[in-house]
Amino acid sequence: MKENDIEFLPASEIKQIQESLLKDALQYLNANSRYYQRVFSKYEIDIDKITTLEDLVKIPFTEKKDLQLYNEDFLCCPKSKIVDYITTSGTLGDPVTFGCTDKDLDRLAFNEQKSFACAGVKPGDIVQLMTTLDKRFMAGLAYFLGIRKLGASVIRVGNGIPELQWDTIKRIKPDTIMCVPSFILRLIQYAEDNGIDYKNSSIRRIIGIGEGLREQNFELNLLGRKIKEKWDVDLFATYSSTEMGATFSECEYGCGGHVHPELIIVEIIGDDNLPVPDGEYGEVVITSLGVEGMPLLRFRTGDIAAKKVEQCRCGRNSYRLTPLVGRKNNMIKLKGTTLYPPAINDVLDNAEYVANYVIYVKNSDSGTDEVVVKIGLKYKTEFDAIKDLKDRFRSRIRVAPIIETESVEEIQKINFPAKSRKPVKFIDLRR
Repeated sequence: MKENDIEFLPASEIKQIQESLLKDALQYLNANSRYYQRVFSKYEIDIDKITTLEDLVKIPFTEKKDLQLYNEDFLCCPKSKIVDYITTSGTLGDPVTFGCTDKDLDRLAFNEQKSFACAGVKPGDIVQLMTTLDKRFMAGLAYFLGIRKLGASVIRVGNGIPELQWDTIKRIKPDTIMCVPSFILRLIQYAEDNGIDYKNSSIRRIIGIGEGLREQNFELNLLGRKIKEKWDVDLFATYSSTEMGATFSECEYGCGGHVHPELIIVEIIGDDNLPVPDGEYGEVVITSLGVEGMPLLRFRTGDIAAKKVEQCRCGRNSYRLTPLVGRKNNMIKLKGTTLYPPAINDVLDNAEYVANYVIYVKNSDSGTDEVVVKIGLKYKTEFDAIKDLKDRFRSRIRVAPIIETESVEEIQKINFPAKSRKPVKFIDLRR
């Protein structure tokens, strides 16, 4: 596959391919998208003059609210061509519906085939999917299609239920798990409580979704280290979203998520709404390539990351994205310090007496941000757990939020509400 993969071409050739695909995408939008037809007309954009990636700055951004307000106007084909309807998880607001054609599902399969191969999965391997394929969820379906296209085997167990996960591992002996990383700690705890020799199981690789495993210097973060210290398996992080229709997966060197340049163009945008130099942090803005149903042009993801453009040790010349710093809308100003929820998560994930938690941020009476962390304790500590946590926060992020204790069961209900497809650990109550 390497000899046919454009990610191994020189960066200049990759750019030329992307610019050719961008031209095709603009022509397609101009001919088929009611929404982008209005944009091109309103801003007097001549798409024939958008010839390079740098020219994208001449086009306004697409935002989440546009998808919510004008959802059907983004559809570029007759509804009769839609074979699968998907909704986003609603992380940044109300969920948005996407329609996928048969061609779009083939594209998703190709995307995940490349992503799993990047993470070392080979034909003949067995992947246990701990993600749902129902509830209008794109990711689980995409993973199934990609594993199948790669020639590996898939076990569709779904999320949760540690007992069923371990029973499946014992019976079928998969070598790879794909799931939300924090669930691995629940798997380990269940194994330890029930005498399961998980360290000598068939599992050799864990691919994480939805949560970060690394710091900005690519070292494992606290959650990643906690998993690795307990279970010495290979860990891979991924980054994706429904809007992208693409995945950024780490290779064996764990130095950022590799872009699949034939499927997506990424810009990193600063506070002035202009691209930042490579290596600097900003908002991830994407343009999808090759999508038939609902392609997007310059969509603001709200995620903060940076590009790494030097050649990776795996030989790929396509750029990589760093681990996410956080979401732009979730930035917190706590007592004069700017931070994102993952920094708070890291402290809590590393406190061995914390069973679970939820973070609330709201406006204070003075108009600044107030952060309240509610924790469930695994056991009654001999020391003041709240004081210890505050000391840990001050040591790591210089400031400490308000900390309150709550029952593990009550926080569990908040973390896993009935309609959510991802654990809810952060609730923004700011106006």
